[in-house]
Amino acid sequence: MARTLNIYKKIIELRERYYQVLPGKESLLKMISEAEIPEQVYNSNAIENSTLSLEETEKILLQIDLDRFVSERELFEAKNLARVVECIDKRAKGQELTEEVILFLHKMLISNIRDEISGRFRQGEERVRVGTHIAPHASEIPELMKKMIAEYNASSHEHIVRRIARLHLAFEYAHPFIDGNGRIGRAINNYLLIREGYVPINIKFIDRARYYDAFKEFQTNSKTSVMEEIVGRALTNSYHKRLAYLEHKKIVPLSEYAKDSRLSHSNALNKAKRQTIEAFIDKGDWKIGM
Repeated sequence: MARTLNIYKKIIELRERYYQVLPGKESLLKMISEAEIPEQVYNSNAIENSTLSLEETEKILLQIDLDRFVSERELFEAKNLARVVECIDKRAKGQELTEEVILFLHKMLISNIRDEISGRFRQGEERVRVGTHIAPHASEIPELMKKMIAEYNASSHEHIVRRIARLHLAFEYAHPFIDGNGRIGRAINNYLLIREGYVPINIKFIDRARYYDAFKEFQTNSKTSVMEEIVGRALTNSYHKRLAYLEHKKIVPLSEYAKDSRLSHSNALNKAKRQTIEAFIDKGDWKIGM
């Protein structure tokens, strides 16, 4: 609990720094956000077992031919999710999250992949299973979505990390769609973060095992501590990256930082993973602003 409270406090401090240095640098921030789209797409799709690498994802979004055959589904998964990410960045501040918004994002995500199920919740006897979890019956989904959004809106007095973690777990527990639940759930996280004046997060593929642990914890005892840890560290990571650019720091590999700080690489890496130093992951590599 103490570790979570430290993350909460740190996020408040980072957010204040961010808004202090942001004025006049909006164009730089836009460049950072646009450059992150391939990483957002790669990580979210990789969590769902896409075979595309980050480099291949970048090529697809730049309309560059790949060196190997890739299924039409994976091509559309990359392109569609990129559209979702861009849409969220533009739309979130102007419109509150509703069931209609969620359905709109899902239609954008699944179009040309499974058009017969895009933009609608599960119906009739359509069931889904994730591991050992069998999602609630389709008839329960409308009420579960209304409850999820209402509880989020009613918890404005709580820290954003706890609110996002609880909503994300509730959404994935309900699994309202036949396909695309994970990617839409992570997109909703960023929709709400941007709407609330925070920066978007990127839950990394390398953290997938821990991410699944969070769902197990929630399904077993309704706790959200693991997901709060994941969301909290992803948020500090995102702030660290933006502040490194906005504060005009020299961005170097973590290994160079470790050498200059007389730390072993393993020690520096451990601090980076725990986010006790202002390190961030960029294209799969740990970096830090000095």
